[in-house]
Amino acid sequence: MEMKKEYSNEEITVVWKPGVCFHAGECVKGSPSVFKPKEKPWIQMEHDSTENIMAAIDKCPSGALSYYKNGEQAKAEPEATVEVQMKPNGPIVIHGAMTVVHEDGSTETKGPRASFCRCTKSANMPFCDGAHKNL
Repeated sequence: MEMKKEYSNEEITVVWKPGVCFHAGECVKGSPSVFKPKEKPWIQMEHDSTENIMAAIDKCPSGALSYYKNGEQAKAEPEATVEVQMKPNGPIVIHGAMTVVHEDGSTETKGPRASFCRCTKSANMPFCDGAHKNL
């Protein structure tokens, strides 16, 4: 089962899936007062507005961070449209619902985002783990 942690303020709950994160740092860039990877807890919701937190999470290329409004159920189904982004010297980021078919024939459902390795050095193929930063 995939590990996840949740952090809440009065308005939203942030969901973090550490096994999906490849540490692009977009959350830290977007809201450094909230996302503090060297501290525990590393997400400190009280230090920024809900709007800024959501905007930072919306830039997460791996899909490791997501959020839902308190009082509403977390989205069970990812969005239906697909967007593909090529990150300079980085992964291919796909936004949308997808089924990944692995070399062994097994399948995995992903969304609302997933980052795929282009350098082939990832230890978590086909997904990016940030190995391209060491090339």
